[in-house]
Amino acid sequence: MATPTIHVSVVSAEEGVFEGDAEFVALPGESGELGIYPTHTPLMTRIRPGAVRIKVPGQEDEELVFVAGGILEVQPYEVTVLADTAIRGRDLDEASANEARRQAEEALRNRDTKIDYAKAQSELAIAIAQIQTLSRQKKRR
Repeated sequence: MATPTIHVSVVSAEEGVFEGDAEFVALPGESGELGIYPTHTPLMTRIRPGAVRIKVPGQEDEELVFVAGGILEVQPYEVTVLADTAIRGRDLDEASANEARRQAEEALRNRDTKIDYAKAQSELAIAIAQIQTLSRQKKRR
């Protein structure tokens, strides 16, 4: 008997990053980690920066896609992730993520400068989520 699947689309404004069937999807929801299996109850929610983990049938390792936030729509046999930014895990640049983190942390420390703290905090959260996705990607190798 074949394992039931759910169709997954992960897209950003620039491009479609993943399209295909999956046994399950896990991603960072606004209120915590979400796990989506076939026949899941319909749902629409915002997502936080982090890794979308996609278990593709017949593939040992999960596909990883970094998202910098966005919207998740779930239907019983379809998951759509509309991301602000989406990058395949294998395409993330560790040096860039570390530099973005350093710059955001420095901006938050320098209270004398005129900066947008909400923007700096958001950039820091995105950089940290990228670094965590890279770490997850390395552990799989």
